Amino acid sequence: MSNAIDDTRRLLSLVAYLRERPGTQLDDVARAFGLPVTQVEADLGTLHMCGTSFMADDLLEPHVDFEGRVFLDNADAPVRPVRLAPHEALALLVALRALAGLSGLRERDKVALGRVTAKLEDAAGEAARAAEGVTVEFEGDDAAQESAFATMDRAVSEKRRLRLRYYVPRRDEITEREVDPIRLVLVDGHTYLVAWCRQAEGRRLFRLDRVAEAVLLDEASEPQPIEPLDLADGFAPTAADGIEVVLELGPGGRWVTEYYRYDKVEELADGGLRLTLRTPDPAGIRRLALRLGGHGRVISPPELVDDVRRTASAALAAYAE
Repeated sequence: MSNAIDDTRRLLSLVAYLRERPGTQLDDVARAFGLPVTQVEADLGTLHMCGTSFMADDLLEPHVDFEGRVFLDNADAPVRPVRLAPHEALALLVALRALAGLSGLRERDKVALGRVTAKLEDAAGEAARAAEGVTVEFEGDDAAQESAFATMDRAVSEKRRLRLRYYVPRRDEITEREVDPIRLVLVDGHTYLVAWCRQAEGRRLFRLDRVAEAVLLDEASEPQPIEPLDLADGFAPTAADGIEVVLELGPGGRWVTEYYRYDKVEELADGGLRLTLRTPDPAGIRRLALRLGGHGRVISPPELVDDVRRTASAALAAYAE
């Protein structure tokens, strides 16, 4: 199963391939990309909806003739200069200036943003003057995430070590650690830093919205040589040597899927979920069950069910005293 990034790369490559090789046989296109013919046909169907707008003249026009040859008509539409309306130029200028104000940006990125902004200002005329009266300020979590992303991106680029303060949901605590960054990835709509954690002495993934603070250090990043992480199908299941746990979550407990990796999920009739996961830390699942209260329960293994029941009973007894 591919993800959105892989699909986009493949479609862009297909456009370039067909522009350079009009009339290539469908079978040969599939062979060149290492894909089944059915996938290429599906991609051509997707390209029918691609272009600079949904006006007919702005869309790509792929088709296969009766001899099985593939052509891509109107292929120059996406590369024609785009004419911005005044309100579009205004919005773009405001966004560029807000982006340039983020802390942690690499110097070459600041230079590139400055050049793009200057060219757009020259072309935008009145919209550029209107944009000067608009300011954008990032507040709260948004500001923290933007700053952390810029700092992590810089660390990856400059090969420098990071100190992170990171929220670990299964322990409900913030930890501090030094990491050697490897790369930034986007998986299932979330941004992650792939890094070598010097505390755990292993590769770890740190989700952007759980980074409380990222500090760029002067030490050089020295990640250990490890096999590249394949995220084409999202995350791999949790530790294979852990125990298998089944949870039933009510509608109020669906948030668990955002914070815990799992092997399988099933929808329940009441709007809840049945979640199967593996964990080397049963105590963490016990704490999760207590946090869930009436919004979730452990179904198996039996020993963990009993452990949660005993802990909950002891907590209620202590509260009654």
